[in-house]
Amino acid sequence: MNLDQRLDKYAELAVKVGVNIQKDQILYISSSIEVAPFTRKVVRKAYEAGARHVYVDWSDEDVTRAKFELAPEDAFSEVPEWLVANREYLIEKGGAIISIVSQSPDALKGIEGKRIADYQKATGTALNKFRQAMQADKFSWSVIAAAGQKWADKVFPDTDNSVELLWDAILKAVRVDSEDPVQTWKEHDHTLRAKADYLNEKKYKVLHYRAPGTDLTIQLSDKHDWCGAGSINAKGHSFMANMPTEEVFTVPLKDGVNGTVSSTKPLSYGGNVIDRFSLTFENGKAVSAKAEVGEDVLLSLLDTDEGSRYLGEVALVPHRSPISDTNVLFYNTLFDENASNHLAIGSGYAFCLKGGKEMSQQELIENGVNNSITHVDFMIGSAEMDIDGELADGTLEPIFRGGNWAF
Repeated sequence: MNLDQRLDKYAELAVKVGVNIQKDQILYISSSIEVAPFTRKVVRKAYEAGARHVYVDWSDEDVTRAKFELAPEDAFSEVPEWLVANREYLIEKGGAIISIVSQSPDALKGIEGKRIADYQKATGTALNKFRQAMQADKFSWSVIAAAGQKWADKVFPDTDNSVELLWDAILKAVRVDSEDPVQTWKEHDHTLRAKADYLNEKKYKVLHYRAPGTDLTIQLSDKHDWCGAGSINAKGHSFMANMPTEEVFTVPLKDGVNGTVSSTKPLSYGGNVIDRFSLTFENGKAVSAKAEVGEDVLLSLLDTDEGSRYLGEVALVPHRSPISDTNVLFYNTLFDENASNHLAIGSGYAFCLKGGKEMSQQELIENGVNNSITHVDFMIGSAEMDIDGELADGTLEPIFRGGNWAF
């Protein structure tokens, strides 16, 4: 099978499994113009599957950087009303969203940190209603990736065929080369669900993490619910929020995180790379942070709002996973988080709490779910990580040993 045929299968997978498009449904796609040929394939597959309208929101890294370099300072605190109305229209109409990521990890390298922080805060605040609906599974959404030249050159430097190499790595990670990718993903969903079911039966109260540079405890709510792979939207239709995905995850108790955790992979955030960093938590709050690379960006992230110094997600991923086994550092959280245990700074997912989808924002807060306008995953797993689960009676049981599942 040549690359063009593999990309056709990938586009079909994104439409049929990623968002599971329904007849007469609206599909909104965000994409860079650099990967327009693949995006056009997704558009065609969506119409073939019955979509009523497909709208593509194109972006361009050079245009984006020009704004961050040259626009006036106060421009980064403004968000146009039509952008907010656009997202709320999609919610109202029961639309679906595919985000095709291809950004260079260094797209905004050297840009003043305050500009990036102001932009992230303004956008997060303006789209807060949309984010809450997304985190409560009110509609179908999926994040996939496409191989752009600048990103490919970062992942595979000093090669003449970096884009082809990145495409190959992406397509292998999303299981496109199986005989029936749609069926393969159904089976994968079942496998992850089985891990989540085991953890839900155990009802661990606390997770204990130990690894070089990490000694951390995370308390879980009595109502926590482990999730994995597929989700169900408000109309009862299944979708896959991330492709690829290798994780099972839940929501931590906001005030129940204590100790220090160290990163094990670089974090690409806001067009910059943050690397070799650690966070120390007291009663849930990150009270100190250090980074060898990108510390100013990390501190700006933590100061986004009151909730950005607390955790909103805890996710378990074995060190021996299809993505990790490639030994490719993607500099992209969609992939790197699925090669490593990870945590997320910021908001928690409502669907990771029993009854959470029906709760108001205030009810979620009262049940210990963190609220923030940001949600940023960072990688902490390695072959040296052990994790224990603490039962209600204080008994400790192994969940991970040597970076992999212990059950």
